[in-house]
Amino acid sequence: MLLSWLAALGAGLFLLHLGQKLLFPYFWDDFWFLLKVVRFGTRMSLNKCRGELVTMLDKFLSHAERQPQKPFLIYEGHTYTYQEVDKRSNRVAHVFLNHSSLKRGDVVALLMSNEPDFVHVWFGLSKLGCVVAFLNCNVRAGSLLHCVRTCEPAALVVGGDLLGSVEEILPSLPKEVTIWGMKDSVSQGIISLKEKLSTSSDKPVPRCLHATSSLKSTCLYIFTSGTTGLPKAAVISQLQALKGSAGLWAFGCTADDIVYITLPLYHSSGSLLGIGGCIELGATCVLKKKFSASQFWNDCRKYNVTVFQYIGELCRYLCKQPKREGEQNHQVRLAVGNGIRSDVWRQFLDRFGNIKMCELYGATEGNICFMNHTGKIGSVGRTNFFYKLLFPFELIKYDFQKDEPMRNEQGWCSRVKKGAPGLLISRVNTKNPFFGYAGCYKHTQNKLLVDVFKKGDVYFNTGDLMVQDQENFLYFWDRTGDTFRWKGENVATTEVADVIGMLDFIQETNVYGVAVSGYEGKVGMASIILKPNKWLDLKKVYEQVLTSLPAYACPRFLRIQEKMETTGTFKLQKAQLVEEGFSLLKISDPLYFMDNLKKSYVSLTKEIYDQIMSGEIKL
Repeated sequence: MLLSWLAALGAGLFLLHLGQKLLFPYFWDDFWFLLKVVRFGTRMSLNKCRGELVTMLDKFLSHAERQPQKPFLIYEGHTYTYQEVDKRSNRVAHVFLNHSSLKRGDVVALLMSNEPDFVHVWFGLSKLGCVVAFLNCNVRAGSLLHCVRTCEPAALVVGGDLLGSVEEILPSLPKEVTIWGMKDSVSQGIISLKEKLSTSSDKPVPRCLHATSSLKSTCLYIFTSGTTGLPKAAVISQLQALKGSAGLWAFGCTADDIVYITLPLYHSSGSLLGIGGCIELGATCVLKKKFSASQFWNDCRKYNVTVFQYIGELCRYLCKQPKREGEQNHQVRLAVGNGIRSDVWRQFLDRFGNIKMCELYGATEGNICFMNHTGKIGSVGRTNFFYKLLFPFELIKYDFQKDEPMRNEQGWCSRVKKGAPGLLISRVNTKNPFFGYAGCYKHTQNKLLVDVFKKGDVYFNTGDLMVQDQENFLYFWDRTGDTFRWKGENVATTEVADVIGMLDFIQETNVYGVAVSGYEGKVGMASIILKPNKWLDLKKVYEQVLTSLPAYACPRFLRIQEKMETTGTFKLQKAQLVEEGFSLLKISDPLYFMDNLKKSYVSLTKEIYDQIMSGEIKL
């Protein structure tokens, strides 16, 4: 009797398991991932109930006390322990305490490349309760000046290698902004922070200076191009910083991992997911000034790297490298990032071994993120009933001609069917707030959709089109608005158009991104109308974009038109231009290509076109 009962129970369990595999194949993947999400939220709630508002900085200080000699940063062969980073950041804090009038809540802008002092200055200012604004170290001239003015800093700290960018705009900077340079010898009007650090105290700074009363208080500004116009300073709260720093942990990283970061720290990926992720774990970070495809695997072997951060372009560059022996001879087990194409994903795994690719999706300022916890190739994540309860979002119909969400006769938006692209919007509520941008409130307002499905509801507009398949996997489809992505960076078309429009022979400029076979994202192209009786000075256009824009934002192609098509609301038409790209077969207008060797734009000949398409000319 017992044997037959056990046999029946075994058969029942087997059928149950078989049914789960067939009907709910991702049940356990979803279950364990959601359990982690709930654990993280519960941990924060318990801390709050105990009156302990633990920030990312508090977690770092805790590690510095518990494991002082453990390596935290490894940079160019030098190791910086948790204790050393703590003490160096104390020195930074004491310099500003003794030689400035900075106080809690003041904004300090940080313009610095990837280097240990980026972290030291960031943490040192955070210990004083200052809000640190990360400036993109590629921006220059008017764009840099705009960023500084937007965040209204009391001080600006500049890396030694970037002082030239600040000296260019020094006369135009607000007089109340104090400039500190990380160099022994600096120009007039700039204070040497490096010199003062040598005599500063490394004693701990009182916690009361940075202790927070709310996790919704602002700790950082991280600049993002958004969907239109010049860069905007996204408000990053203590809560957002903590959520961002939990990414590596959520994907299964541990304190024993060594994380390789080549992404810029001025982006949330490098600073929050990368540095913050290592702090959440108590792990070690290998920091690189810039990504190098040729040195990548050598570095991974040299430092015993187990996890690296990527953007899609990074993986593509690695796949384009000449094949070498022993390419799978490394200890990398995880890669965390976003924007990798399915074909590159497969090629990367075939070539470099069994590495779990942990793709994710999230906007710096957004209140929604997805994490591909199953490893499904091409997907940015997966949703289900329970996930949508925690993070309510929708994919809605989008009018591509009007460049806005569709609304029916009653004024409501409509959800798309599975398999169809829709605009990703995320519900704004107390649990998932949207903190917006510093400065002009209009920028914050423009990212919100109201009265979407019912009166009074509010959603964050991501500006991204996504597709959800029948198995509830989500895939990035395209970006709306006047932004495209190139070299892992968002490019605001209006910013580029404004720069070109400053030339006295340009009447109108329409900037857009066009696809190029074999490349991630879209490369910049500008359609131009000349003023009457004016001629095109290709060298001047080249000099203008090169001196005023980051390299990734410079249009590689120019198209000269006699007139431009506009929409009914007088917006410049882009769909047809994007579709035609820089094809010599489709376009009769004059086309030009940016030639860095000749330091000018040159005629796009068939020979140059063929070399671009074959990959002989690199973009």
